Amino acid sequence: MSDSGEVEILLVEDNADDAELTMRTLNKANLGNGIVWLKNGALALDFLFGRGAYAGRSTGERPRLVLLDLKLPKVSGLEVLQQIRGDARTANIPVVILSSSTQDRDILRSYDLGVNSYVSKPVQFEEFAKVVTQLGLYWLLINKAPQAS
Repeated sequence: MSDSGEVEILLVEDNADDAELTMRTLNKANLGNGIVWLKNGALALDFLFGRGAYAGRSTGERPRLVLLDLKLPKVSGLEVLQQIRGDARTANIPVVILSSSTQDRDILRSYDLGVNSYVSKPVQFEEFAKVVTQLGLYWLLINKAPQAS
């Protein structure tokens, strides 16, 4: 978390190796101060909407970016995306799908549900790290996201 406690990136990823590599890469690029890693879609929704294990968490403290895998236990990434976009409190949070799926139906469905970007996870370590760094730089430093109201 950043010094202010601000959540900059909500990483929703069930693969511990991919999550560790993502967090390590963002830290190396000095973009990892405010990362929260959650291992399934249900926890992500609880975090975003201040319920369950995160009951009492201020829902006004929104992440600046959600990095979301598609194939998640409990609640799929597509369902998480649909619920994020379906609630006025979270509808304009930037969401990037970071998935190993390259299937056209997954890409099309993600965009139909309002994803901001869809990125296929590169298999090679160096390429994966490069993609994650570029994502972090763009979404945290270059992109101008709407502020929570």
